Amino acid sequence: MRAQRGPVPWAAVTRGALAAGPLLLAALLAGRASLGVVAAIAAMLAGINDRPGSRRTSVRRIGVPALAGAVGLLVGSYAGAHLGAFALTLVLTGLGLVGGGISAIGPVASGTGTQLLVTSAVGAGMPLPDPVWQTVPAFLAGAGWLLALRLLLPTPVSRTGDPRPGRGRGPYRPDSRFAPRPDKRSDPRPDPRPDPRPDPRPDPRPGPRPDVRLDFRFDGERAAVAEVYDAVAALLDAAGTEHAGARRAALTAALDHAQDALAGPRLRRHPSSAAERRLHAQYAAALPLGEAATALAWAERTVPKRAAEGPRRLAAAVRGNSLAGPLPAPARTDPALRALDAALLHAAEVFDRGRAPDLHTRRRSVAALVRTVLGAGGREYALRAGLCFGAAVATAQALHHGHWYGAHQHWYWLPATAVFLVKPDLGPLVSRVLCRAAGTVLGALLFAGFAAVLPRPEGLVVLVAVCGALVPVAARHFAAQTTVVTVLVLALVMVGGEPQASAGRIGETLLACAIVLIVGHLPVPGQRGGGVRARIDAADAAAQAYLVHVLGESDDRAARWTLRREAYRTLAEARAAIARAAAELPALARHSAGADEVAAVLERLVDTTTACAVHLDDTGRLTPRHTERLAALRDELATRRGRVGRSRTLA
Repeated sequence: MRAQRGPVPWAAVTRGALAAGPLLLAALLAGRASLGVVAAIAAMLAGINDRPGSRRTSVRRIGVPALAGAVGLLVGSYAGAHLGAFALTLVLTGLGLVGGGISAIGPVASGTGTQLLVTSAVGAGMPLPDPVWQTVPAFLAGAGWLLALRLLLPTPVSRTGDPRPGRGRGPYRPDSRFAPRPDKRSDPRPDPRPDPRPDPRPDPRPGPRPDVRLDFRFDGERAAVAEVYDAVAALLDAAGTEHAGARRAALTAALDHAQDALAGPRLRRHPSSAAERRLHAQYAAALPLGEAATALAWAERTVPKRAAEGPRRLAAAVRGNSLAGPLPAPARTDPALRALDAALLHAAEVFDRGRAPDLHTRRRSVAALVRTVLGAGGREYALRAGLCFGAAVATAQALHHGHWYGAHQHWYWLPATAVFLVKPDLGPLVSRVLCRAAGTVLGALLFAGFAAVLPRPEGLVVLVAVCGALVPVAARHFAAQTTVVTVLVLALVMVGGEPQASAGRIGETLLACAIVLIVGHLPVPGQRGGGVRARIDAADAAAQAYLVHVLGESDDRAARWTLRREAYRTLAEARAAIARAAAELPALARHSAGADEVAAVLERLVDTTTACAVHLDDTGRLTPRHTERLAALRDELATRRGRVGRSRTLA
């Protein structure tokens, strides 16, 4: 129920203002108001999916759901025009099963399933005067317009280079103010670093001035990689404190975000520009730093403050698109600190003359995606979405044919509302219902007031543009987003020729809330909590694969980092699913009871495996502490595995 916090996304606000409103205005000037309404709806849905991140990521996050929305509009339009009430309900219910099943794959797939169902309801329940071969291209044009704005418009601050004098020049040199004397007793091997300069004063020789120019092609990727280095520094600061666990989770989130930002769709398989190759190399250089920081946090020992200074300087270099410059060298007194020092040296060399290595991602095959859709989590998701969507369509059809709508012949609102309410990945069921009801009531009342005073259609066009600009800000809370979207959609359908319908929309929303609450809590065939169990099983398999690779003492670092990334990513996904399930009412929450304890054991197992990997790199053998911790965690995991949804304690 709490709202998210953060700075105002002015770039997204600008895109929202330039999307639906101008499209609607252009259609009105061309005398094609109905097509303008379709294009504006597409731009609104694309704006909901316009989240922070890289431009390459936005192509997938906005484009794939838009294509699914076009398919849904096509199917819904033909089904609504040629099928009776019973057949139409069956077709849309089957579409609900498909949309729910694919939503279990991930966030982009969830947005795809949502748009598929919403546009199918709009196509069937909001008949338009234009033929389908015109409405579908209009829908794609509306979504494509916002995507073009996302790709072409610069962000407010998108400069590369660091304008401060003396930054970003020269090769890697340890800063003599920080470099400790090597301890030959603790580290008998020669120190690979060059001797620090005897004079700590700045180098008076003029170096190349940093490249300061407008460049917004990779601003999202650059910010994501810089956040990884900041997260590494924060974890080093928290080592040995009670905040280490939260900082390690933040590092995982930063790595996931950077990995997604760099791994988006491209025309070529490999990076095609020097700037992109450099970012890939900088991301890869952060992986051993994160590994060493995790091992230091696992050891539960505080780390000198200067240890975090190096990653912070690297973060600044990423943001400024400059060289690393002098870096502080931490003391090499134990394996984890020696690993941190080696990782800093490697990162500095990469920053100076980096290449583009692999992103250490494991791409899921088509067979794996099909198994996810047809697995326990996908089946449960599909059944809940299909039943709620089908029940909402059947109810709307009954009201429509019983002439309960009066002058309002469009019945799409009830099933479209049910789609947004039934999505488990959008939050707990009850909080979604409460937020949706409150937001719709407020939005409908606000629109009734606006409709009474605004001139038509120019006033409604301005209202659509203002609401489009507010969508990115309102996305911080579901009730606020519902309020803005309600005003926007009611303004669009009024421009399309429908009379003011605030009261009817409030009634339909409350009815959809009741349907989702009832159907969402009904007993269903099979085992409940399948989504959480599927996430836990995936995290368990990834953790075991990572552990087997490390204990096998393989020299393949790239494979190890890939397995480590997969283990932490699946754990983060499991944690998110568990948190949502735990916030449901007891009738639903009890089916995932105990999952949080299994996830906690898996996290400790993966952290311990990382510490083992760092120690094996340095000494070639494990200490009794490592082996005892591994044995205890594996025993505890074996005890807790399979008890999800039964009991929260070992007893």
